[in-house]
Amino acid sequence: MAVTVDKTAPAGKGHNAFAMAQAQFDGVAEYLGLDAATRELLRNPLREYHFGIPIRMDDGSMKVFRGFRVQHNDARGPGKGGIRFHPQETVDTVRALSMWMTWKCAVVDIPLGGSKGGVVCDPHNLSAREQEQVCRGWVRQISHDVGPLLDVPAPDVMTTPQHMLWMLDEFEHIHRGHFPGFITGKPVGMGGSLGRTEATGFGVVFTIREALKEMGLRPDATAASVQGFGNVAQYAIRLYEQLGGKVLCVSSWDQADQTSYSFRKATGVNLDALLSITDRFGGIDKAKAKTMGYEVLDGEAWLAQEVDILIPAALENQIRGDNVERIHSKVKLIAEGANGPTTPEADAVIKKRGIFDIPDFLANAGGVTCSYFEQVQSNMNYYWERDEVLGRLDVKMTAAYLAVSELARKRGLYMRDAAYVIAINRVVEACKQRGWI
Repeated sequence: MAVTVDKTAPAGKGHNAFAMAQAQFDGVAEYLGLDAATRELLRNPLREYHFGIPIRMDDGSMKVFRGFRVQHNDARGPGKGGIRFHPQETVDTVRALSMWMTWKCAVVDIPLGGSKGGVVCDPHNLSAREQEQVCRGWVRQISHDVGPLLDVPAPDVMTTPQHMLWMLDEFEHIHRGHFPGFITGKPVGMGGSLGRTEATGFGVVFTIREALKEMGLRPDATAASVQGFGNVAQYAIRLYEQLGGKVLCVSSWDQADQTSYSFRKATGVNLDALLSITDRFGGIDKAKAKTMGYEVLDGEAWLAQEVDILIPAALENQIRGDNVERIHSKVKLIAEGANGPTTPEADAVIKKRGIFDIPDFLANAGGVTCSYFEQVQSNMNYYWERDEVLGRLDVKMTAAYLAVSELARKRGLYMRDAAYVIAINRVVEACKQRGWI
């Protein structure tokens, strides 16, 4: 039986992420036969917070930044989700991401719920002191509604371990104690977990490895193209190359031009060489890349490469109805390293073409899984070695992938739909046991 989603939301770059998340949920809710009350509970956040963060800038002026925290569902445990700093952040994006976090925690079966936060700002244009004030201001506005037993933040787009440490320091100052389990993604040595930096990218490749086994393909006989060159993309490339695969193209955001570019090399990209000309936000220097022999192409050229695997590892709404046809006929597998990179319109085309898709909330769940490991370590004040963390991560990600793949085969479901069925069933059961529905 096929699961269908509402295709009436507009396609293109303006596609509303929350409408997309709700459409995905609605299709599975229909398939599962959920009653109206259950649907109403799960298709909207339980609670959300909007606030202003007044900051004195370095030039002496005052500026107010908009901040958000959305808690979608905490029936299975404390909320969990990152904090984004992005100039185009919207509350609907945060709502969608919080919902996807609920399903992500459920599909890998960790005892956490889904949350997300953000601040409308551009760290590129803020000094270190101004960024610190934004971090501390965000915590001051929400400090009594988050915490180790309530809602645990983490890094996300354009936030770093240093940002997390400033937030932790502010939280501990307000609550007068040490609470390292309040936030994850902290620097190693200050409560952070070894292996956390690699976790999301490695987790993507763990699922790719299992998918290739099922498809009868050896990693060393495949090539990939990657969108994005931030933390997730970098570590996904690292592990994929260690398995023998070759990456032919990557894309990155150019802050000066306010657009993205793709960097292609027919013989394969050199990760370490590219890292040497990359800024801390994942932006690759175009001029230096050209001197290294890279073709500099348009920002969506990564999508059109003659490769076996596509790894979107940037932002949401990147594979859409207006560009999905650019995907090369050779592509066999898409592994969604980003959150919500594929719109429903594009998803329908991918499904029709028979391209195997590993959905975002399964493929990129390595980050939240390792964040959970960090939270456990912080709460018990004991820390594991890197190999133990990554070994536990591999076990969790592999088990989650195999459960979704088995259900997909057994019921004839698309992988995304199978992952949703598992995740939503687990959350529904928790809500029922609590008497919420």
